[in-house]
Amino acid sequence: MDEIFHTLYANGALLVMWGALLFHLILPIPRGAHPVTLWHKFADLLASKVNTQTNYAQSQLSGTLAWMLMILPALAVLIALKPLVWQPQLFEMALLLLALDWRSQEQLANQLSQALAREDKKLARSLLMPYVNRDTSTLSPLGLGKAGTETIVMGFGRNVVCVLFWYGLLGGVGALLYRLMVELSRAWSPSRARFQPFGRPVVHAVAILEFIPLRLFSLFVVCGSKATEVLSTTLAQSRAWPLPGPGWLLCAVGNKLQLSLGGPAIYGEQKAVRVKIGGRIAPSAIHLAQVHKLLAWRIFAWIVAESAVLVLIHQGV
Repeated sequence: MDEIFHTLYANGALLVMWGALLFHLILPIPRGAHPVTLWHKFADLLASKVNTQTNYAQSQLSGTLAWMLMILPALAVLIALKPLVWQPQLFEMALLLLALDWRSQEQLANQLSQALAREDKKLARSLLMPYVNRDTSTLSPLGLGKAGTETIVMGFGRNVVCVLFWYGLLGGVGALLYRLMVELSRAWSPSRARFQPFGRPVVHAVAILEFIPLRLFSLFVVCGSKATEVLSTTLAQSRAWPLPGPGWLLCAVGNKLQLSLGGPAIYGEQKAVRVKIGGRIAPSAIHLAQVHKLLAWRIFAWIVAESAVLVLIHQGV
């Protein structure tokens, strides 16, 4: 027993991860006051100044340069600060705390589920609006259920699972940089016409970064009852989804709970034609609660698995 405690204490990366999760769940940073929200607003401001090219190639080049202008200084500052801090583990914990966003997704799931249960479409639309790029003003209860489910699934997948994955590989710097890039991909999402070529470079970069963690987590979701059937349907449906990582995760959750996801969506004035994935059940209030419960337990299993890997790596070193 003493050897186990010594191993856990000596493994600073593991303690940092558990400590950051504990602090985040007890004292989360309010969404409105979160530094990532300010980062998102600055990205919008920068895009308004440089996203002015009408030529496709020039606009894509502007997007690449804007992405580098945002990310490279942030990387330089984080690397420069690391050797100056008094306690490296506290610095790593602070970065991971800034990168994590579990509680916001949890609150969205609970509040949206309650609003749909009361058939309060106005409240449901206002709750969902800050989290999506699509137009929520005309969403029906069915549209709110689908959009809410997809948002919750991808929120947990990106802001918790992928953040923890990149923390395990590259520490707090890697986790925070991934989260900052995700916010850039949301701010400059090509799903809206004015960012069609401009936002593609950062979206492609994020797609590469989340390819492995989202697909691994999808396997966690598939595990359990009817795993073979769910995996087979997930593999078949995900081929038609534009992004490979999100495609696997959305299809895995949709088929696991037999929920109907995907379909047309309106972004600004543009209607995006998306394939229908998942099952045949229209998501409602009770299904949002089921999605939340499914993801929470699978994330717990993910944390246990990552903790075991970190311990093995430390013992190997």
